Amino acid sequence: MGATKTDLFTKQQNDIAIMAKALAHPARIAILQYLVKKNACVCGDLVDELGLAQATTSQHLKELKTAGLIQGTIEGASVCYCINPKVWKQYQQLFAGFFKEVDLNGPSCC
Repeated sequence: MGATKTDLFTKQQNDIAIMAKALAHPARIAILQYLVKKNACVCGDLVDELGLAQATTSQHLKELKTAGLIQGTIEGASVCYCINPKVWKQYQQLFAGFFKEVDLNGPSCC
């Protein structure tokens, strides 16, 4: 989405697109699932868990942090990550509202 074209869409549409982009890679989904499963700050073992290079894992973590889905704290030489519960709830509500708009019980259009 070009920076000059986002003004053509509602805030909700832009927010959903930003959130969907943050989720649009299987490695990011795997990171989020791992952090949810651990339910604690995770330091350093994400590279081993994913099997990806450190630089690649760091780039995915950066994208998730930029989107606000995760938060990180520096502990010594490592950065620890966990789910950002406030933003996680915003994602849940926004996507739930988006999917709720479609009535799948009505007649099929195709």
